[in-house]
Amino acid sequence: MSIAIENFVKAIYKNGKHDHNDTKPGNIAKELGISNAAATDMAKKLAAKDLLHYEKYQELKLTEKGTKMALNVVRKHRLWEALLFKLFDLSLHDIHREAELLEHQTSDLLANKISEFLGNPKFDPHGDPIPNSAGEITTIDTSIPLSNGEEGKTYIISRLMSDDKEFLDFCVQNGLKYGNSVLVSKQFSKNKMTQILINHNTILLNEDFTSIIYVNEQD
Repeated sequence: MSIAIENFVKAIYKNGKHDHNDTKPGNIAKELGISNAAATDMAKKLAAKDLLHYEKYQELKLTEKGTKMALNVVRKHRLWEALLFKLFDLSLHDIHREAELLEHQTSDLLANKISEFLGNPKFDPHGDPIPNSAGEITTIDTSIPLSNGEEGKTYIISRLMSDDKEFLDFCVQNGLKYGNSVLVSKQFSKNKMTQILINHNTILLNEDFTSIIYVNEQD
């Protein structure tokens, strides 16, 4: 399959995990930087290949075949991120950018070798789950957005749900990394802001950030 097709089904899969409305052709077009007409045309072509279900003005839904393809691309992307992070200590933004290129040139054999080398990790450096070789995600996601955290409770950062460079750089500079603990000291519900304590520093975050930083309650 072409890179364009792989990127299209991957975008539907990833957007659908957050909000099914995000899988309408117009939203996929915005995600991929293509025109609405091009997205609609691609959707119709992939529906003919039994990769997705297409109905005018409705969200796009992957078929079993399409989901399998998307998960295969996602697996390779996240394995590359894990490898690049381990070997070269690149920034989260840089490993994402490089993995975007490498995922399409990677055979299943190489993906399995990378996974074995890394000890078959279940998560990438962003905290996103890595599908296994059968295209299955075996972990159970119990995380919540930091915006929903309760005052006085300590949480473990489980996922950073963005590839934006400024966001990721801010997170790294302030210790907001996968696996680190953070105390929710105050929720300003009216102003949609959250005050946290991390590494002895107090930080005030708006909902643009706290809605894409996911956490699990610390045991």
